[in-house]
Amino acid sequence: MIATDRLTLLPLEVEYAEPMAEVLSDPALYTFTGGEPPSVAALDARYRRQLAGLGRPNEQWLNWVIKYDDTLIGYVQATVIDGTAEIAWVVGTAWQGRGFAKEAAQGLVTWLRAQRVGRIIAHVHPDHTASAAVAAAIGLARTDVLEDGEYLWNTADPA
Repeated sequence: MIATDRLTLLPLEVEYAEPMAEVLSDPALYTFTGGEPPSVAALDARYRRQLAGLGRPNEQWLNWVIKYDDTLIGYVQATVIDGTAEIAWVVGTAWQGRGFAKEAAQGLVTWLRAQRVGRIIAHVHPDHTASAAVAAAIGLARTDVLEDGEYLWNTADPA
C-alpha cells in the first residue's frame, strides 16, 4: 500500500475487476491510447496475467488501484527492468481534473525512489496535454524520441 494526502494505492487484486470495469467504462479514456472499455471478464483475465508477471528474473510488474475515500478511481503501474521503471497512470473520467493522477503518480514515483529505482520513464501521446502535465509535475522531461506515436518522458539518466 502507498498512501498520499488524499489517496491510497492498493496492490492489485483480481477482486477489483468488477469495480474497475465501471471506472474504465468511458470510451473517452481510450482517445489517446486506443482500445476500448474492458468487460469485467477481460479485466479479470488481465489482472490474473499482471499478478502472475512474466517470470523473468530482471523484470517486475507492479500494479496498484487508486482509492479515494471508499471508491476506486483509477490505477497506476510500473514495469521495472534493470533499475528503470516505466510508469503509467489512468484516472476515470468522473474524477479527472482534480489532481488525482498527479498525486497518484507522485506517490508511485516516491515509492519507486525508496526502492532505489534509478530511472523513471513514461510514454505520452503528443496531444494528451493532461498526461503531459502530470509527467512534468512528477519530474519527467519530454524527449524528442517518439515511440509508437508517443513521446518518451524520462528522468535524467543516472551518472
